[in-house]
Amino acid sequence: MEELKQCRLQQRNISATVDKLMLCLPVLEMYSKLRDQMKTKRHYPALKTLEHLEHTYLPQVSHYRFCKVMVDNIPKLREEIKDVSMSDLKDFLESIRKHSDKIGETAMKQAQQQRNLDNIILQQPRIGSKRKPKKDAYTIFDTEIGSTSPKSEQDSGILDVEDEEDDEEVPGAQDLVDFSPVYRCLHIYSVLGARETFENYYRKQRRKQARLVLQPPSNMHETLDGYRKYFNQIVGFFVVEDHILHTTQGLVNRAYIDELWEMALSKTIAALRTHSSYCSDPNLVLDLKNLIVLFADTLQVYGFPVNQLFDMLLEIRDQYSETLLKKWSGIFRNILDSDNYSPIPVTSEEIYKKVVGQFPFQDTELEKQPFPKKFPFSEFVPKVYNQIKEFIYACLKFSEDLHLSSTEVDDMIRKSTNLLLTRTLSSSLQNVIKRKNIGLTELVQIIINTTHLEKSCKYLEEFITNITNVLPEIVHTTKLYGTTTFKDARHAAEEEIYTNLNQKIDQFLQLADYDWMTGDLGNKASDYLVDLIAFLRSTFAVFTHLPGKVAQTACMSACKHLATSLMQLLLEAEVRQLTLGALQQFNLDVRECEQFARSGPVPGFQEDTLQLAFIDLRQLLDLFLQWDWSTYLADYGQPTCKYLRVNPVTALTLLEKMKDTSRKNNMFAQFRKNERDKQKLIDTVAKQLRGLISSHHS
Repeated sequence: MEELKQCRLQQRNISATVDKLMLCLPVLEMYSKLRDQMKTKRHYPALKTLEHLEHTYLPQVSHYRFCKVMVDNIPKLREEIKDVSMSDLKDFLESIRKHSDKIGETAMKQAQQQRNLDNIILQQPRIGSKRKPKKDAYTIFDTEIGSTSPKSEQDSGILDVEDEEDDEEVPGAQDLVDFSPVYRCLHIYSVLGARETFENYYRKQRRKQARLVLQPPSNMHETLDGYRKYFNQIVGFFVVEDHILHTTQGLVNRAYIDELWEMALSKTIAALRTHSSYCSDPNLVLDLKNLIVLFADTLQVYGFPVNQLFDMLLEIRDQYSETLLKKWSGIFRNILDSDNYSPIPVTSEEIYKKVVGQFPFQDTELEKQPFPKKFPFSEFVPKVYNQIKEFIYACLKFSEDLHLSSTEVDDMIRKSTNLLLTRTLSSSLQNVIKRKNIGLTELVQIIINTTHLEKSCKYLEEFITNITNVLPEIVHTTKLYGTTTFKDARHAAEEEIYTNLNQKIDQFLQLADYDWMTGDLGNKASDYLVDLIAFLRSTFAVFTHLPGKVAQTACMSACKHLATSLMQLLLEAEVRQLTLGALQQFNLDVRECEQFARSGPVPGFQEDTLQLAFIDLRQLLDLFLQWDWSTYLADYGQPTCKYLRVNPVTALTLLEKMKDTSRKNNMFAQFRKNERDKQKLIDTVAKQLRGLISSHHS
C-alpha cells in the first residue's frame, strides 16, 4: 500500500509537471521566436510576438521565476526594437540624401520625355487611334499603399517595378531607394505610442537635409553641370517628400511641404540670381534657362507652384540680352575690322545669286550688266544683315517654353533688336568712322553701305513678323530704330569726310612757301596748289557713288575751307610786308582754284555756285591789283557795289602791309616823285578806310 501510495503520488507529480510544462513551453517557444525575429531584423513581427507574449502567454505562468525575468526584459526589448528601427530610419535618410541627385535626374528625364511626347502629339494630326494615357505624376515611386500597415516581409520594399511595356522608359527611382524602413519605423512607433516623436524627428532631419540641398556650391556658375546637379538634388528631395505625403497618413502634411517649398523657392531664386549674374556666355545662359524650365515643369507635375521661377526667368532674359549684345559687339567689330571697304566683285551668276540671297538687293540696271560687275556695297553689308537676323533667332530661342504670348515674344525681340541697332551696331560703326587711320575711300564706302542697310530695315521688320506671327496692322508693335542708326552713322561719316578733307587741305597749305617780298611777276600757279587741286579732283572722282547732296556738300565745304585758309594765309600777322609781285603770284593761285571750281568736279551745281566760295578773295585781289579805290570808296555800302564782299578792315590790314613795303624797300622814295605820290595815295586811302570803319562802328 505504501508503495502504491508512493507510485500514485509520483504519477500525480508527473502529471502536474507535464501540465505546467505544457503551459510554459509555448511561452518559451514564443520567446525563442521573438529572439529569432530580433536576430533576423524582422522588427514588426517581433513587436507582434512581444505583444502576444506579454498579454496572452506570460499571465498564465507569471508565478515562475523565469517568467519574471522575461517580464522584466520586455521594456528593454521594446526599446531595442525602437532603437534598431530608428537606426534603419537613419540609414534610410542617409540613403535618400545620397540618392537625391539620381532621383531628381530620373524625375527630370521623365518630365523631358513627357514634354517631348506632348510636342510630338501636338505636331502630328489627330487620328482616331488610342492614345497612351499620361503617366501619373507619382509613377516615379509606383506604389499602392492604402494604409500605414506594412506588407509582408518579402514585400517590405513596397515599391513595384515601373511599367515595363516600354523598353525605352527611364528607370524608376524605386531602383535607387527602398522606402520600407520609413514605413516600418512609422508603424513601430505608432504601435509603441510614440508616433508624434517619430514625426517630429523625421521632419526635423528632413529640414536639415533641405538646407544642405539648397546650399549651392560656390563654383556652380562655371558649368551647366553645376546647375544641373543643384536642380537634381532639389527635385529629388521634393519628389521623395511628395511620395511620403501620398503614401503615409500624416507623417508629413501639405502645410509642412508648402513651408519647405516656400523656403526652397526663395533660396533657389536667390542663388540663381547671384550665380547667373557671373555668366558672360549667352549659350550657357540659354542652356541654364532651358534647365530652369525643365526644373519648373518637373516640380509643377508634382503640384508645386512655380510661377516665381518663370518670373525670375524674365529677369534672366534681360541678362541674356546683355550677354548677346556683348557677343555681337565682338562679331560686328570683327566684321568691320576685316572688311576691305571695296564694292563686292561678281564674276558669275552663281556668286551674284549668293549675295542677293544673303542680302535683299534689287537693281535692274546692275542685273543687265555683263560679268564681271560689282555690287555698290562692300562685304560687311550682307554680313551685318545676316548677323542681325542671327541675333533675332538667338532672342527667339530664349522665349521658347516660357509660356509667353506671341505678342510678348514679338515685343521682347523688337526691344532687344533695337538695343542691338542703336547701341551695339551704332557704337561699332562710330568707332570705325572715328578711327585715326581711316581714309576718304573707306568713309565713302561706309556711307554707301549704311544707305543700303537703311533700306533693308523694312525686310528685318518683315522677318520678325514672320517668325512671331504678330501683324503690325492688327497689334501695335514696337518699331525698329534701324533707320535712325544707319542715318546717324552716315551723317557721322559725312562729317568725318568734311573734316578729313579739310585736314588734307591744311597739310597741303603747310607746304606753301610764298616769297612775300618778291618783285618778280610769276606766270604759273604754285606747285603746292597744283598738287592740292589734283588731289581734290581725284578725291571727288571717288564720290560718284555717293548721294548727290553729300558729294556737293563735301565739295563746297572743301572749297570754302580752302578759300578761308588762303585768306588767313594772306592776312596772318607774321606776314608784315608784301609786294605787288607777291600779290600777283597769290592771284595766280586763286585763279587756279576758281578754274577748279568752274570745271564742275562734282555734278549738280548751278553755273558759278562753287566759284562763290572764292568771291571774297577775288574781289579783294581785284581791288588791290586794279587799284580801284575810288570805285570801292564811292560805292561802299550799296547793294550793287562792285567790291561788296571786301571788308574795310581786311582791306586796311592788307594795305598797311603794302605801305610798310613802300617805305622800307624804296630807299630813295623821297627823291622819286611817283613813289612819293603813291605813298601819299596809300596814306589817303588808309585814312579813308579808317573813317569808313569808325563810321560803321558808330
